[in-house]
Amino acid sequence: MPSRSTSTGAPETARWLLRGRDGRLTAYARAEGGLLRWTEAKPGGPDWEGPEFFEASDLTYLTLAQGADGYVHFLGRRERRDVAGGPGEPGKPVVDIVHSIQYQSGRPLMDWRSLGNPHTKLVERAPHLGAPAAAVDAAGTVHVFVRDAVGSVRMRREGKGGKWEGWKDFKVRDTLDGTVAVATSTGRVEVLAPAGKATLRWAQEKQGGELQRTDDVPLAPAPGSGTALETGSDRLTYYAADALGDGVLAHRPASGGPALPLGGSPGPGPTAAVRTTVDGHDCTVLAHRTSTGRPALAAFPTEDEGAGLWWAETGEPCLGAPSLALDANGRVVMAAIGLDGTLRLARQKAEAGLALEAWIRV
Repeated sequence: MPSRSTSTGAPETARWLLRGRDGRLTAYARAEGGLLRWTEAKPGGPDWEGPEFFEASDLTYLTLAQGADGYVHFLGRRERRDVAGGPGEPGKPVVDIVHSIQYQSGRPLMDWRSLGNPHTKLVERAPHLGAPAAAVDAAGTVHVFVRDAVGSVRMRREGKGGKWEGWKDFKVRDTLDGTVAVATSTGRVEVLAPAGKATLRWAQEKQGGELQRTDDVPLAPAPGSGTALETGSDRLTYYAADALGDGVLAHRPASGGPALPLGGSPGPGPTAAVRTTVDGHDCTVLAHRTSTGRPALAAFPTEDEGAGLWWAETGEPCLGAPSLALDANGRVVMAAIGLDGTLRLARQKAEAGLALEAWIRV
């Protein structure tokens, strides 16, 4: 029987703690046979409701994306066996990308809908489909990206009237899992796909335009470790763990130059990032799960990585990467899934600085 109260770990994204249009935070986590959801009882906390269980069978990967309208989009890689009439050879799994939506905080998820698999003709490649990523532009258009069987990046985009366009091939090779997709405040979508020696990048010139290949990011990340944050007007900074184990690196594609070392000892999983004001200063806060399994936190003036930063481990070991968000009062909230499968939270103290209150178990 699927567990309806205990998580098996965080989703494969650092953005699993999200704030809705009503100001309430919601946390999402993996569970056997589905996902769990916890929702603040009122904006700013401290009480929470949940966990609620939502069935989502056969998911091997789960990521989330949120639009400016507050809608939360769930994208999963589904792998089913023994599906009657499925493509491929007998005994081979049937793999597709699935999508669901939550329209408001605390409301049910819509039914899961299959977005298919780009390998509709070469069905022997279909089981080798990678992990999806997604971004939602300012018009609410959902863009889904996935690594295909030969290491190219494929995109499927929701068109007008809710009808999905076909899969588009970006025609590259040898990318790895861990594609990052993000929409800026102007609605432009950018995509970063890790490869062996660099990170490939595509960007729109304006919202709704075609994604064009741009200069590679000179950062070879550990697969699945990247994230992107808007650190200036329509300008992103990419954060990821170095594939060679030299800590977290940062790079601003629009500025060029080398990747900047930020230290830390990240283990597997993505880097979390959020921007906030600390003592009147615009700051970026980063978090990751360390090689020892505990969450670690650091902060520095936004776009001034050279000012230095200090990583501080906090809380107990966790399952998957921690997540960061700002609550309705503008306080930083850090979330993690404990080894016992429960949600753990630490909220910024209502005082100067970035000190966190004691961790609580929800």
